[in-house]
Amino acid sequence: MSGVAGRGPEVRSFIGETDASGEPRSTARPAPDAPALDTPAFDALHRPLRDLRISVTDRCNFRCVYCMPKEIFGRDYAFLPREELLSFEEITRLARVAVANGVEKIRLTGGEPLLRKGIETLIGMLSVLKTPEGRPLDIALTTNGSALKHLAPALKAAGLHRVTVSLDSLDDETFRTMNDVRFPVQKVLDGIQAAHDAGLGPIKINMVVKRGQNDADVVAMARYFKGTPFILRFIEYMDVGATNGWKLDEVVPSAEIIERIDAELPLEPMGANYPGETSARWRYRDGGGEIGVISSVTHAFCGDCTRARVSVEGTLFTCLFATAGHDLRALMRGGCSDDELSARLAGIWRARTDRYSELRSTRTAGLTPSPTGGARRIEMSYIGG
Repeated sequence: MSGVAGRGPEVRSFIGETDASGEPRSTARPAPDAPALDTPAFDALHRPLRDLRISVTDRCNFRCVYCMPKEIFGRDYAFLPREELLSFEEITRLARVAVANGVEKIRLTGGEPLLRKGIETLIGMLSVLKTPEGRPLDIALTTNGSALKHLAPALKAAGLHRVTVSLDSLDDETFRTMNDVRFPVQKVLDGIQAAHDAGLGPIKINMVVKRGQNDADVVAMARYFKGTPFILRFIEYMDVGATNGWKLDEVVPSAEIIERIDAELPLEPMGANYPGETSARWRYRDGGGEIGVISSVTHAFCGDCTRARVSVEGTLFTCLFATAGHDLRALMRGGCSDDELSARLAGIWRARTDRYSELRSTRTAGLTPSPTGGARRIEMSYIGG
């Protein structure tokens, strides 16, 4: 099938082809008759498959300037029809097969996942899945927080463990400008509190920092959430896709963020919680909690990346910066067995060599050219962060 216009690159049901730039999309083809696996799958760089991020909708009620800018995703933008989306049963089936191949964490993303009608039902279906060792899955969800105040209790009751909330400023005018639909910051703060009251924690707060737009709010954000149960994380403005008009001079390096905060609220580094953690952790020296920085541009963490992503219509991507995906929906709707689906999933992961951020950092001066050779990358609005 072809990629949806404005969303992502061309999608195929197999790998081993070349992309628009003539470069190979993968170095190996998964064997179609490979046996199903009940043990962790490792990629070509010996990274296990541990974390699956599933987009449940391509729709969002915000038009954030770094993700779904209004000039691209306007009133007439054609989102996917419902029949194109994976059903809850298909999502659960895919998750079950992924768990058999080593996945321990499921994160639901979008678009805005709380716009998917009946999301609590899907969470309930996923919550009964167990790892081969009998452990429950870690089920999380990333949201803009706009509907969280009303849905938090039902999400918790369905089996959701924790949420991550995007919040790019505490200044109401800056926040309204960045979400570009004039949504007030207080309603997101109310949603965060409701999620905390419902027991959806630890709650993480993600702030994408864009120079000249909200970087002046970094210390204010740190001060506000210091001493609370919430973990604030600062994310470098990333070159995902093409619709956000990314420029290097709009990136605030994580080292600068830490320096700004440390000057007023002294920090010290912490160790990672687990291998493959995306966020570098820092704690306040006075015991007031911790913050994190996600350095997707200035400090690549590809070496221990254990994440795969599934788009809303069932395309598997092995990197956030991918230029090609693998159509699993066609396989499922074509009547494949679970063993066949497992073999395809494991084969794709075994062939994985992705390390976009490392290549960008080592091949380029100033991080400006793309190591994909100009091939069109997937949009964050299509695959989730």
